[in-house]
Amino acid sequence: MAIAERISALLLATIPLAACGAQVADDAGARTVTVPRCGEEVEYTTPRRAVVYEGGSADKMFALGLTDHVHGYVMPPANPPVSESPWAAEYEKVEFLGDDLLNKELVVDAKADLVVAGWRSGFSDERGITPEILDGLGVQSFMHTESCYNYPGHPEKVPPFEGLYTDLERLGRIFGVEDRATDVVADLKERVEKVKAQAPQGDPVPVFLYDSGTDQPFTAGNQVPPNEIISFAGGRNIFADLEQRWTKVGWESVVAAKPEVIIILDYGDQPAQEKIDFLRTSPTTASLPAVVNDRFYVLDYNEGISSPRNVDGLEGFAEYVRSLPR
Repeated sequence: MAIAERISALLLATIPLAACGAQVADDAGARTVTVPRCGEEVEYTTPRRAVVYEGGSADKMFALGLTDHVHGYVMPPANPPVSESPWAAEYEKVEFLGDDLLNKELVVDAKADLVVAGWRSGFSDERGITPEILDGLGVQSFMHTESCYNYPGHPEKVPPFEGLYTDLERLGRIFGVEDRATDVVADLKERVEKVKAQAPQGDPVPVFLYDSGTDQPFTAGNQVPPNEIISFAGGRNIFADLEQRWTKVGWESVVAAKPEVIIILDYGDQPAQEKIDFLRTSPTTASLPAVVNDRFYVLDYNEGISSPRNVDGLEGFAEYVRSLPR
């Protein structure tokens, strides 16, 4: 999967600047800027003690050279070890705040002035931590644009990779590092266009993304990054017609679609090999073309959620697709 090459390329593109730290506007702390948050115009003051939830949030901050503005991170068990991240050195510079789900008490205890997370993958009505609640506490919040699709009241709907670029640009405006954001986005777009140009011609290979689940599989609809990772690489997500983010489907639908490749989303607490073993031994899935032909591709969790590492995942999967017999 050429993981080493992809990580090396990412490090060359981002780490030197990130390690030095971007020159953030407003050392006096008075700068404010209005930036959309899931379609709602929000006024931000330059944050100094950001709390980030999951690898995708941290990745975006680190890629923009904003490590000095990150107080700490919350990393649930699903996230692979941060030591495996291209930004491992940046993680060492900030505080580890917990390995559970995001909650209001943690944010208050950390004296955070910004929380970066996704809707329902960090912020949650059920758990009592929403942008509205944080607004009432005087804590700013930033939501991944990709997750705005089902955010009540102020939704945005953009293609997942466009959501990634949008987040980097908006964070660049919030922290006054617009030029840095422009450069990072331009590099990511260039890499994506290179992959698209190399995609195999002809009918796209049908692909099933297997996130988890035995009674019912959890998979990717068309509102999350893997849908575009698959299509940009020359594949076809068998559930691309589902106007959903991450969702449950029936095994009957998977069997009927006859996927020729299965992407396994690799969690920190749900190893990919366990999922592959299940697919090989379950009578329902053992005869799928992808299983019979041993066509499994492992996608890192942080390559599947909104993150600059989406492009790493795209490059690796595209290389795999190009290697398939046609």
